[in-house]
Amino acid sequence: MKRLKTILTGLLLFATAAANADNDRPIQTSQLPKAAQQFIERHFADRKVALAKMETDFVKKSYEVIFNDGCQVEFDGKGEWKEVDCKFTEVPAGIVPAPIAEYVVNNYPNTEVVKIEKDSREYEVKLSNRMELTFDRRFNLTDIDY
Repeated sequence: MKRLKTILTGLLLFATAAANADNDRPIQTSQLPKAAQQFIERHFADRKVALAKMETDFVKKSYEVIFNDGCQVEFDGKGEWKEVDCKFTEVPAGIVPAPIAEYVVNNYPNTEVVKIEKDSREYEVKLSNRMELTFDRRFNLTDIDY
């Protein structure tokens, strides 16, 4: 009986934690980490923010900013960008690392970068012609998806 109570208590605690884990809430842009605020000022100063929100998982926070023109930027808990998705317009030039921008200009001259993602191992770039390019952290092309 005691073991059953322990198991049920554990399940209840897990269920409560899981229910609170996906906790998204709107915030003001002034509540974003300083690095995220500076990124927005530098690259999206001419765009109006439609929504900023903080997303809380079990142990980490992340942020998302959506602009009126449909562009979205995701930030980690420290305010470093993880993803910039401009869907139908070009990602601001200063965001795309120079070696990647140069590769795109040289190999796909009539396209634009409309989305870029980065993580600890790689960059993924989506072009306006729907191609997706993957680069390692040394900016070597590692994959192409059509």
